[in-house]
Amino acid sequence: MNSSSAALPSRWERFCDSYLFYSFKRDIVAQLSLAVFIALVAIAVLAPWLSPMNPYDLAQIDILASELPPFWVEGSDPQYLLGTDAQGRDMLSTILYGARVSLIIGFGAVALQAMLGVCFGLLAGYLGGRIDAFLMRLADIQLSFSTLMVAIIVGALVKAIFGGATFSTYAVPLLVLIIGLAEWPQYARTVRASVLAEKNKEYVDAARVMGLRSKRIMFRHVLPNTLSPIFVISTVQIANAIISEAALSFLGLGMPETHPSLGSLIKAGFDYIQSGSWWITLIPGAVLVVLVLSINLLGDWLRDVMNPRLYKG
Repeated sequence: MNSSSAALPSRWERFCDSYLFYSFKRDIVAQLSLAVFIALVAIAVLAPWLSPMNPYDLAQIDILASELPPFWVEGSDPQYLLGTDAQGRDMLSTILYGARVSLIIGFGAVALQAMLGVCFGLLAGYLGGRIDAFLMRLADIQLSFSTLMVAIIVGALVKAIFGGATFSTYAVPLLVLIIGLAEWPQYARTVRASVLAEKNKEYVDAARVMGLRSKRIMFRHVLPNTLSPIFVISTVQIANAIISEAALSFLGLGMPETHPSLGSLIKAGFDYIQSGSWWITLIPGAVLVVLVLSINLLGDWLRDVMNPRLYKG
């Protein structure tokens, strides 16, 4: 008994023998995308220790050193590798902190989307009937409101009730709430379609015969068999959430300039492009493009690997 148990492969060994790992080893684009994404996440998490300055500390900001170019441009200061913005903040430090804020909003919004969408999709697909009709019509109504429209409505309400200072203070959780509420139908529709295909299979009938509750059947038996499309959607939605945050910040509906994100940094330097201070906008924009591109490439690879129609011999 013990010898047979010891002969069973471990989870790591099963993972190394899986098609997922086999495909990853043969795809150089997926490897580079994952490496870039992990590197960006790591430097964002370690921003307080890696950044030369704290962009939130007014004592470290020198307004006389504003609009200094990067180190490869004539007239630069070696103290500021990527130059400074119009407020005299070190661009490298603001980008590191800004990337962390953008990633927090991206992951937080996707977590909220997934929580709402998975629960609604499971209920709609498994229970059906009036609950299915109500939740899907609710999703249709939600899809008629764009993320920008939801941001305008919520932002206007918060500013009218609590004031602009409160909105700036709680900008991160508010953006997570706005983007999460605007995009949950993507999960709900996908999960519902998967549940409709799973709920009439033999293992679900066996669970019903055993007397298991519907809640346990949905979350313990049906949900694990719908995780593949959820993982694929999540990679795409993280990129979309980061782009949405950047767009809202660029329009003045997102993060304030005093608490930089990649979007607010691009907006802060947009007015200075024609004056020659191109780095204030272009460098954060390049970081945003690289971050979103790496996530999208990973999502494309994951979608192909988890596509059941592709041969996996």
